Amino acid sequence: MSDLPRTPSFDLTGKRALVTGASSGIGLGCAVALAEAGAHVACAARRAEALAASTGAMAAQGWSVEALPLDQTDVAALEVAFAEPFDIVINSAGLARHSPAIETTPKDFDAVMNVNLRGAYFLSACAAKALMSAGRPGSIIHISSQMGHVGGIDRAVYCASKHALEGMVKSMAIEWGKAGVRINTICPTFIRTPLSAVTLDNPERLAWIMEKIKLPRVGEVEDIMGAALFLASDASAMVTGTSMLIDGGWTAG
Repeated sequence: MSDLPRTPSFDLTGKRALVTGASSGIGLGCAVALAEAGAHVACAARRAEALAASTGAMAAQGWSVEALPLDQTDVAALEVAFAEPFDIVINSAGLARHSPAIETTPKDFDAVMNVNLRGAYFLSACAAKALMSAGRPGSIIHISSQMGHVGGIDRAVYCASKHALEGMVKSMAIEWGKAGVRINTICPTFIRTPLSAVTLDNPERLAWIMEKIKLPRVGEVEDIMGAALFLASDASAMVTGTSMLIDGGWTAG
């Protein structure tokens, strides 16, 4: 047969990408995945020193990368960053302040919402506006959480921010679909990073996590990288307004 279907390309050569929270952890993993696939990646984060180290290591691999110090809660700074459109935007910036709900302070509530929801909202809006003004399609990806689909002990504020993020993405997907701008989330379980060490090094917390995860381990950054590449590439051209759960079966039961 001469009309066999062909697998859509995962190649990102010629694409411009922006990854926030890219100085370490999941954000750095996503930046590496896109750069390996051929994209030019602008790595954004607030920690300039850590960002310089990460982008330096990536550049040493021969990848096309630049550092972009950025606080995504600063809407004016976002507008400057999107003076030119990015074909791919991955938002991995996030904040968690865990406590029993009755002990949550307004300061902690506002801090989490400012990054996880408000920052994500205006990052998405700036990214989409730049793409639509240029008449170009694109892919916006948010690193959400399995906690955007379930609840968790001492996580009322964090869960609220991620549940809201999931609803935001669905609405934006409806608005921007006709312009070819896709928006989705990746929802990881507990991933082994420097930020999660406090939780994973606590035997009681680790036991709770391993009871919930159906596969016999916690997640690694590499578990997220394939999903990021899929949602960034033409392989996911028909995917928008949804979430990809990488939770080891946590939310299955």
